[in-house]
Amino acid sequence: MRLSKLVFLFVLLPLLTAATSHKFYVSVSKVEYSEADQSLQIISSIFVDDLENTLKARYGDKVSLEPEKETELDRDLLQKYMLKKLLITVDGKEMAVDYVGREYDIDVIKVYLEVPNVVDPKEVIVQAEWLFELFEEQQNIIHMKKGDTRRSLVLEPDNPKGVLNFDK
Repeated sequence: MRLSKLVFLFVLLPLLTAATSHKFYVSVSKVEYSEADQSLQIISSIFVDDLENTLKARYGDKVSLEPEKETELDRDLLQKYMLKKLLITVDGKEMAVDYVGREYDIDVIKVYLEVPNVVDPKEVIVQAEWLFELFEEQQNIIHMKKGDTRRSLVLEPDNPKGVLNFDK
């Protein structure tokens, strides 16, 4: 009986530790075209600890995205990083992206962005490189809705840009 417990531990322990040491690196962005506002409205959800680690690697160890410890400089660095790592082209024209704000939801930060002056987009090219410099397994998933039509992309470090076509 004791031998079977030891065998069980030697077989099960590596499986359990492997399962807990692997982390899922992903962000999800929802983009919705607002005909009334003539804009693309974006909500990007990113794990707080992954984003904080990326900001620390880029700007220094004192960056904090904990709501109680976050400073004005931390908020400015977050905004700077999010805008620097996002490029949106609509119908062949590179667009300005506005940072609207952010909010915390348990272990996720939701970043609100907007692309103004968009009229009936046919082709939207999204290049979103958030967290790629720190996590080679990172995936940035983009879901876009225009009217009743939905399109999605999965962006990775080897393929950071994709096309969402609403022509048909």
